[in-house]
Amino acid sequence: MKKIVLLATALTMVSASAFGADMSLKALKAPPPPAFEPWDIAFGSAIMNDYIFRGITQSNHKPSVAAYFEPRYNVTKDLQLYVGSSFESISFPNRAAAEVDIYGGIRPTFGMFAFDFGLWGYLYPGGQCFNSAAFPGSGIPDSSFQCIQNGNLPLNGNVAKANASFYEGYAKVNVTLNDQFQIGANEYYSPNFLNTGAWGNYASITGKWTAPTTTFGPSGVGMYVSGEFGRQWFGTSDSFYGVVSPLANFSAGIPEPSYNTWNIGVGFTYKVFTLDLRYSDTNLSKASCNAFTSDHTTTNFSPSFVTPINPGGFGSNWCGAAGIVKLSADLTAMTNLK
Repeated sequence: MKKIVLLATALTMVSASAFGADMSLKALKAPPPPAFEPWDIAFGSAIMNDYIFRGITQSNHKPSVAAYFEPRYNVTKDLQLYVGSSFESISFPNRAAAEVDIYGGIRPTFGMFAFDFGLWGYLYPGGQCFNSAAFPGSGIPDSSFQCIQNGNLPLNGNVAKANASFYEGYAKVNVTLNDQFQIGANEYYSPNFLNTGAWGNYASITGKWTAPTTTFGPSGVGMYVSGEFGRQWFGTSDSFYGVVSPLANFSAGIPEPSYNTWNIGVGFTYKVFTLDLRYSDTNLSKASCNAFTSDHTTTNFSPSFVTPINPGGFGSNWCGAAGIVKLSADLTAMTNLK
């Protein structure tokens, strides 16, 4: 009888133990994965000491502010559609009020390859037409006399259209090799770059190294080093920018100068903030820079700056070496606003 009682007691204890273990397993069961969120919005702003675009200042080497807003739709975790708009303060030869960008595209991802295909429009509202170089034989159409701004002409004789807006189609790929290294390639094409009448084609390669998360300990500070090398090709402008001089007759338009550009920098991240310190440069001469940009601020004259496409002899420093300090904040609604 005692054996039966002991056996029953043992079975009861084993059963209770199994029940308790089952309750523990149920209590520790992982929660279900979060629901897939198709919609998201990215937005942010930045302040920088100089707004450089492909090696050329857009703000006359002065500070600039920027902001962007980008709604996104995730068709799947590997396919995203997006549209967006950004705004930058600038200093352009046509005195445009600002740069307003409108863009949209698709971002498919295949394993380590992240692609981006889209169309980007650059708008420059509030521009005025400047053409102090218009005179018989200059190659500039007679109708351009209508755009001379009395009392507001650049002393260097550089011309600028009121409308500098244009668009580009682009294709990009970013390859994530591992947790620290990424490489990429970019291609942009415009049939009428800056509304000069010349086509423009830009291609570049990029690289980025991201420091291990333990580099700065538990501080939450991250670091990266990145760089880019690119080549900008151009066609021939329209007759608005035509020149006639003893050196050459480009009355139908000038061959816009193609050039190389490169940049390298280091960045520090903390939560949504990024501080980027960067060096940028091109191989454009001061004369070619002046011919391409129509820099309205330059007073730098030298006989050595006289070229077939730059007969005025003025040289611009808008395309030379520059150091850029940029502080930005980037957020997404699904990550930062929940």
